[in-house]
Amino acid sequence: MSDDDIETAVEAFLNEADSAYSEYEQGYSDADATLRRLEAAIEELRTAADE
Repeated sequence: MSDDDIETAVEAFLNEADSAYSEYEQGYSDADATLRRLEAAIEELRTAADE
């Protein structure tokens, strides 16, 4: 995996994490849904890192 690919994967993860936290803080999402989104984003990041 190139440095550009890693940077893209990390940026996508951080954007998703920021969005999940923001929606939780605004009351649009409950804790369980927020954790599921973060778990999915973490899995995507791990997959990208393994490639």
